[in-house]
Amino acid sequence: MTDLSVDLVAFVGLGAMGGPMCANLAGKSPVPVLAYDLNADAVASAVRAGAVGAEGLAAVTEADIVFVCVPGEDETRAVCLGPGGLCDHARSGQVVVDCTTATVAVNLDVAEALTAKGAYFADAPVARGVPNAIEGTLSITVGAEKETFSRITPWLECMGSDVAYCGPVGTGTVMKLMNNMVLFENVSALAEAMAIATRAGVDRDRVFELLGQGSADSFALRRHGSFMTTGEYPADRFPTTYSVKDLNYALALADQLDVDAAGARLVRDRFSEIVERGLGHLYSPVVYELFDENESNR
Repeated sequence: MTDLSVDLVAFVGLGAMGGPMCANLAGKSPVPVLAYDLNADAVASAVRAGAVGAEGLAAVTEADIVFVCVPGEDETRAVCLGPGGLCDHARSGQVVVDCTTATVAVNLDVAEALTAKGAYFADAPVARGVPNAIEGTLSITVGAEKETFSRITPWLECMGSDVAYCGPVGTGTVMKLMNNMVLFENVSALAEAMAIATRAGVDRDRVFELLGQGSADSFALRRHGSFMTTGEYPADRFPTTYSVKDLNYALALADQLDVDAAGARLVRDRFSEIVERGLGHLYSPVVYELFDENESNR
């Protein structure tokens, strides 16, 4: 990593994904990494990992490259486009990289505001989950100008093992939304399979083991299936509320492009029911509870 134009980088948003991403960046970066979050404990954790705590959002804007990882579109708009946000303080040559799973619309709005200041934007949402964020093995899909992509790639490789150029601004987000849409549809299908197999007499502990031996094997099965088997759904993984958010983003994009995404709508409705039941803070395999409850009532 020999980009002499970069003396300081920053990371905004130190949640379940952003925290370990910042830690990896701080541990591998040849220049200081500023860390900012509204949660003081999250900032303290980043400092222990080697980052420098930023006093506020304004301090972050001193960085040459600023990474953002916040819950969704509203938070991206606040951090980037709100009063005193990153776009207000942007300067020529600066790069803002949004790792949030948001919308193409907000990507384009932020890019336009930055371009007016001579700055650059990339959407670079991340996939695979918290364990990969900790390991630095995330999949990152990037939408940006090719020159911007080349500039930020070494920094993204501090956090991800697979960094892919998708096309102009917004295309990284498109691919992340499609990734999540397919993943959540798989999780819902796994819940259906578990319910059918167990009611037909297959032992609950064997269902996903046997599926994994055939062509039904998948990332979703290996990462999510065990939680349906045990009935224990962690609260420190990607919560179902975020799954609903991403499905809504994907469905809005489908509507704009006149695609009937009926499967995604069904899964969104199932996940929404989980949220309505007060379980939205739990990991998305909790969708199996819809079927497990029906089994208990038989």
